[in-house]
Amino acid sequence: MIGDAVERSLRSPQVLISVSDLLSNAAGSRMPDVHPDLLTDEIAHRVVAACPTSALKIDEAAGRKYLVLNYGECIACSRCVAAGEGAVRYAEKVARCGVSKEALIRRWDIESRAEVVHDEPALSQAAEQIRSLLGRALNIRQVDAGSCNGCEAEIVALTNPYYDLERFGIHFVASPKHADMLLVTGPVTRNMAVALKHSYDAVPSPKLVVAVGACGCGGGIFGGSHAVVGPVDAVIPVDAYIPGCPPTPSMLLTGIVQVLSPFLSPSRRQKS
Repeated sequence: MIGDAVERSLRSPQVLISVSDLLSNAAGSRMPDVHPDLLTDEIAHRVVAACPTSALKIDEAAGRKYLVLNYGECIACSRCVAAGEGAVRYAEKVARCGVSKEALIRRWDIESRAEVVHDEPALSQAAEQIRSLLGRALNIRQVDAGSCNGCEAEIVALTNPYYDLERFGIHFVASPKHADMLLVTGPVTRNMAVALKHSYDAVPSPKLVVAVGACGCGGGIFGGSHAVVGPVDAVIPVDAYIPGCPPTPSMLLTGIVQVLSPFLSPSRRQKS
């Protein structure tokens, strides 16, 4: 039976997800998206009440009400989707990966039923330096600072033939001394805080740090625990954030690419 399975696998056509289908694809992530044309004040208050981590909030300013969604605090529990009556649905695309902490937050004017769009704050100077030095080459050291291993499972999937991380010139390395970027998962536990600082110090400058998942971005469901120091930026400087609980491989790669964008040439897109 094992031989038959291997034979079928070898004879099956090779499948490589295209770049256009890959980037920002949030299928399976359970991350929410708001459809403002169906948004009402009643629905907004209902989804806020359903959110267990306060990722959804009502903000009042200048006599207007706004529904605020912080992807960095969202654990993709789907309660807002169930309570949203179609105004909140599963996101098909999440482009806010590999962005600043402020850019993880989206706002909708409840009365006008329109999203309030803000400009994305610039990434750190380190991103610009690494982009000019490395081009398409990037070495990543992944650090588990106390996660449940959900993010790790998705990160491992990046190296399989379906996602094929290395076609972008991105490689995982075994030592922070060989890395250009730290990809940090989990809330930082007290037992890992010193080790994370040492890993950060060992990465040659210029360097990048990307916080991964709800725990890495904001502490997640473990925030406030006596065993947790806090999110990644409570211990070391963070350049960009990738939300999700856990983020899908597509969201992870979107974030990594976005930090170093423009990362792909038109010819590379056509080849993929």
